[in-house]
Amino acid sequence: MLSGPFALDRPALHPQLPPSRPGGRAGGNAAMATRLVSRRFRAPLAHPGARLRILLQSPQAAALEGLFPARLNSTSQAMAVLASSLMRTGGFVGGRWVQSAAVFPVRDPASGAELSRVADCGVAEAQAAVRAAYEAGVAWSGVSAKVRKEKRRQERAALLRKWYNLMIENKDDLARIITAENGKPLKEAQGEILYSASFLEWFAEEARRIYGDIIPSSTKDRRVLVLKQPVGVAAIITPWNFPSAMITRKVGAALAAGCTVVVKPAEDTPLSALALAELANQAGIPAGVYNVIPCSRQQAAAVGEVLCTDPLVAKISFTGSTATGKILLRHAAGTVKRVSMELGGHAPFIVFDSADVDRAVAGALASKYRNSGQTCVCTNRFLVQRGIHDAFVEKFARAIKTELHIGNGFDEGTTQGPLINEKAVEKVERHIDDAVSQGASIVTGGKRHSYGKNFFEPTLLSNVTTGMLCTQEETFGPLAPVIKFDTEEEALAIANAANVGLAASY
Repeated sequence: MLSGPFALDRPALHPQLPPSRPGGRAGGNAAMATRLVSRRFRAPLAHPGARLRILLQSPQAAALEGLFPARLNSTSQAMAVLASSLMRTGGFVGGRWVQSAAVFPVRDPASGAELSRVADCGVAEAQAAVRAAYEAGVAWSGVSAKVRKEKRRQERAALLRKWYNLMIENKDDLARIITAENGKPLKEAQGEILYSASFLEWFAEEARRIYGDIIPSSTKDRRVLVLKQPVGVAAIITPWNFPSAMITRKVGAALAAGCTVVVKPAEDTPLSALALAELANQAGIPAGVYNVIPCSRQQAAAVGEVLCTDPLVAKISFTGSTATGKILLRHAAGTVKRVSMELGGHAPFIVFDSADVDRAVAGALASKYRNSGQTCVCTNRFLVQRGIHDAFVEKFARAIKTELHIGNGFDEGTTQGPLINEKAVEKVERHIDDAVSQGASIVTGGKRHSYGKNFFEPTLLSNVTTGMLCTQEETFGPLAPVIKFDTEEEALAIANAANVGLAASY
């Protein structure tokens, strides 16, 4: 069995590798492959992608490719991201790449391979980033007496446009970074990059149109004049499921308005944020305007507290879980910061007897299994009226089996990549076990996939009731529970019973 970054799970004979000697130890060609890989990866090399290139360009590469053709190729592509010119492993503070006292690993969720080790920024780095953003804010906002505000707005627009152009020029590399660290199919990652870049394009144009307003007053001899001014430093805390788009959506608006930012990306996916920092630097975004402080899960609470309590931070923008959002709100209350939060979802999908079953199934498939069910607006509960219920479940199950294909995100044809980590898989399992223990039936799926520990079969449950965990909590995985209802009033009551939403379909 191969070891290290090529942790594959089926030793097999291969004609291009020397056969085992008679009476030799068990393992034969697979053991040879293990020794081959370990020898090639022993020496430290200056560039993080150099080891991979040596292996892939060696005469033995073809032998390894044949030994484990599909998975080695996929893992190789994930590891090849290390050779990208956009790969960075330090924090980005005040226009400089900075290291920290510790590092943390970033892993490919498909294989478990370590992609890189990234600076584990802590309280000191967070404070430095806030200070750098604050000091850069005077010039960037255009309030300096030496720079006309209109000219500064034009400069901001031009720089955002350059950043957008660089994203488009590097869209393939950026997409591969997403697939490597997040696991989503490459096609979805490519779509995310275009979506992500579009925010910079949009806000580049809007930067030119930051107008005030004149509002009629109740007093005849007075007018109310409204001026729009940047609030200051914005702390941007982003999730792992859209590691590029959730940054540009927030940062594009902030920078266009004249604010400066400190980005704390999710610990599972910091490489996309750092790649964006590299492109921002190339675009000429001034030092201190865009800062990134990656950190491990162990440091996240302390870094988050700094961003929410530092008096130099004026605004918090967070996308993530409701539980984390509540913690950040408590921290931000002490200095009464402006706060924008997009928290947990629990989206219902309602199918009435009058629906076209085929169209309903197509919509259900798209709304549930995008990014393996790991999006905040994914359907979490399917409510299907009794008269159409059985036909819908039957066709939905058939579509899941025929149209969804599990695999590494780099494999052509893959529609379902891995979940982000073991904790995410365990939550899906917990929801299924709870539902089944209360009488739900597994129509299809229901267990981990043999492809790897973070892969889970797209699952469909029937006979689901509102007392089950999967109808009360956001699963954030490839689980589709179907609840049968009789009347419209009943469906609306079930749909509205949750205290969170974000999306709904019918």
